[in-house]
Amino acid sequence: MNQTYIIIIVLIAALIVAGIAASAVQQHNERKATSKREEIIRQRAILDETEIAVGAAQKMKLSKRLISILRKRSLSALIEIYEQNPSNDLKGKVSELQKSIREIKIDEPAPDQSAFELPKSDKVIIKYIQAIKKLRVILRSEYKKGNISIEEFKVEEEALERLQLRVNIETLHKRATDAVINGMQGSARQYLEKALAALAKQKQTSAYIEAKRQEVTAMLDGLESTLKDKNVQNILDEKAKEKEDIDTLFAPKKKW
Repeated sequence: MNQTYIIIIVLIAALIVAGIAASAVQQHNERKATSKREEIIRQRAILDETEIAVGAAQKMKLSKRLISILRKRSLSALIEIYEQNPSNDLKGKVSELQKSIREIKIDEPAPDQSAFELPKSDKVIIKYIQAIKKLRVILRSEYKKGNISIEEFKVEEEALERLQLRVNIETLHKRATDAVINGMQGSARQYLEKALAALAKQKQTSAYIEAKRQEVTAMLDGLESTLKDKNVQNILDEKAKEKEDIDTLFAPKKKW
């Protein structure tokens, strides 16, 4: 009888242990599945972000080397997604992207930024600025991960910095011009002063920086001269009005 009890107790204990083990395995599998989903979501976000950056870089005519850096970032994310969830479709996309990267001519000279023209729409200008900032963040991230060399990082970072300066200066210049046309000389002066301050912060000069500094300074001087002439005219008008009021006050009264 005692043996029967012992067997029952052992069986119950075995069931409990088996239940605990099964629960632990299930929890482990759930954590693994959750981690897998989270990683796929994270890599898809990187892939989407990078593809948007590639589109922006192509529109802004940046270097082929930068395009290659971005494409490799997309490839890394795509491979990670494939490893987490293999499929023939993803395998084909990986092969296509690898082929696309091999065809990029990274040694091709970067486009001349002097041909850059500021978009007319303020919404597009804002998108340009946001895109450049995002590209610089991605570039720095790839450098910190060791995916690009210090030389590659410096060349592309300086190119993006020059482009960002150009967009900022041209935007301020455009807004100053619009403000003058609309008779808002005070706002125009603020835009021009901001432009000069941005140019003054540059550690290295260039033909663009020097030409723009002269252009903005000349516009600011002309604006200051206009404002001075306007103030003088206002003073003269006020004095004339004051004299007219005094003459009217002390003029001989008419007899009715």
